Amino acid sequence: MVFETTLGREGTRREVARQSKRTARRLALIRLVVLLAAISGVNYIVWRWLASVNWEAWWIALPLVLAETYSLIDSLIFAVGAWRLRERHDAPPLTRDVTVDVLVTTYNEPLDLVMRTARAAQAIDYPHETWILDDGDRPELRRLAEAEGIGVVTRSQAWRDRPRHAKAGNINNALMVTEGEFLLILDADQVPSPKILDRTLGWFMDDKVALVQTPQWFVNVPPSDPLGSQAPLFYGPIQQSKDGWNAAFFCGSNAILRREALMQLGVSRYVDEVTLAVNRGVRSSRRVLARARRDHGSDPRIAAALDTVAEALDEVKAEIARGDALADVTYAFQSRIDRVRRDLADQDVSDVREELRALAELTADTEALAVIDEVTLDALGDRSLSPLAALESISMLVSAFDVGRDEEAQAIMPLATISVTEDMATSMRLHGLGWKSVYHDEVLAEGLAPEDLPTMLTQRLRWAQGTMQVMFRENPLVQRSLSWGQRIMYFGTMWSYLAGFAGIVYIAAPVLYLTFGVMPVQAWSVDFFARFVPFFLLNQLLFLVVANGRPTWRGAQYSLALFPVWIRSVTTAFANVYRGRALGFAVTPKTRATEDSPRWDLVKPQLIAMAALVLSLVAVAIRYAVGQAEGIAPLVNIVWVLYDLMVFSIIIRAVLYRPPAHLELKET
Repeated sequence: MVFETTLGREGTRREVARQSKRTARRLALIRLVVLLAAISGVNYIVWRWLASVNWEAWWIALPLVLAETYSLIDSLIFAVGAWRLRERHDAPPLTRDVTVDVLVTTYNEPLDLVMRTARAAQAIDYPHETWILDDGDRPELRRLAEAEGIGVVTRSQAWRDRPRHAKAGNINNALMVTEGEFLLILDADQVPSPKILDRTLGWFMDDKVALVQTPQWFVNVPPSDPLGSQAPLFYGPIQQSKDGWNAAFFCGSNAILRREALMQLGVSRYVDEVTLAVNRGVRSSRRVLARARRDHGSDPRIAAALDTVAEALDEVKAEIARGDALADVTYAFQSRIDRVRRDLADQDVSDVREELRALAELTADTEALAVIDEVTLDALGDRSLSPLAALESISMLVSAFDVGRDEEAQAIMPLATISVTEDMATSMRLHGLGWKSVYHDEVLAEGLAPEDLPTMLTQRLRWAQGTMQVMFRENPLVQRSLSWGQRIMYFGTMWSYLAGFAGIVYIAAPVLYLTFGVMPVQAWSVDFFARFVPFFLLNQLLFLVVANGRPTWRGAQYSLALFPVWIRSVTTAFANVYRGRALGFAVTPKTRATEDSPRWDLVKPQLIAMAALVLSLVAVAIRYAVGQAEGIAPLVNIVWVLYDLMVFSIIIRAVLYRPPAHLELKET
């Protein structure tokens, strides 16, 4: 037995050594291709700017070279990530027992689907507690779950008439009523493997690991994947690349998080936000003081009171810089302001008493004065009845320093609530606090993908909107707490959604040339091909090497074919963040829409683009026939039009797609 065990360990060591060698060889090849692709790309774009822009048609020439520059930056960000691509295999052994809560989030999904996931969660091998987080508070779901020993968490009354923050709020609420050291978060349709915790918890033996993300894999997707749901490039090389820079991020489901890290994040964000509010209040207060001095500074009493307030503000600023407890700082400030207000009000009341006493001495009609009793005099001390307008300004200062968060259901919100998707911002903030993340590239849960085009578009738009909200609110490039590698990795995901604007240009440029002869590029010589062809081919080679056999074509198609969705996500997120317009939130349906007729209306922009591409081919054929087209430029643009049509063909397939009946979610 000892001999067999020794042989087994030796075999494991050999296998690990072989994997390490394979990984090292693959990484060396990736880095070689990265260098070649980067050099060729920079060479091409520099030449395009300096020697080939047709400034006579600047209105299309400039957008085209900008779009190409965007694509170069996109490929360079991808290359930077691939430079440190990290493959993780088996997690380290778990050296101590830990407590785990498995949280199944749900809002309006079918009961049988939720219970199927909850039962699978309950059957996970590692000891744990299973909870359904029912944001719809359905009594029938509670009865079903509790009958099988599964806990149910719903929102408390504290959330009534307050922002709910969708899924982030649902999980934040559950964090306050559960106790496990670690949290496995599952969407309602993600059926976990019994081994999911055994395979992943070992990574947390590194005390700085806050997050372990596993892939999302969908069982109702056929091999052709017409809706592009599997995302094998993202749930593989892209997340592995981010992992190499300690920037693999939370994807909303199939992830395990450390409670300590989340609670530290919640507390630190609370402190940061309150500190920011207090500092903002200090700045505003100084402006109020300046205005009060200007309006009432001639009165010595008010001038002295305002001086006292100014001193209190200086003390607040110094105490915040020292790191004193905000609650103590703001309470002391409010108490001091209250004393100033009371002193002024008491002086007012005293003055009025003196005037009344003098008046009583001058008149015999004392009964008329009896109606002014002590209660009336005391009321003169109330702020709303004070004759001093400056008191209203001072009362504004008091309200500016309230450290409570009465507008929220709970003060501590560990999961980010700044976007319609909670995942990316949360992991970015965790990284900013110095925590680590792990991408464990092993399918340990199987779920349901959208089964029709309307559902898929709803999902993609929500993902993109949430990502762009984070970019506009907390741009990673300016987050000093992140390393430069982390900033680039997060920014790369956000940057990719700007592809919709470049897509319009890539469609318009060949159409304009083939139809009207408008040439955005003034050099179609050997110089062009000597620079463009290596750039294009090396970038394709880089994708192939990094993908390591995983299919990438479907993702490339949707990157261009969904250009209206990407544009809408950017514009709506911008309007939401900077103009306060409602964005709305839609949970991705887990069942297919009932209508059977194809929804061509949802892809009208793509259909228009395809029609323009086809008409440009007809136009160039006519131009060839009449002798208006010659040389290699029309041929190059014809190739681009054919490529674009091949890309957009996926939209036709997506509209017409109907899932086979046998593709169902299975229980593990």
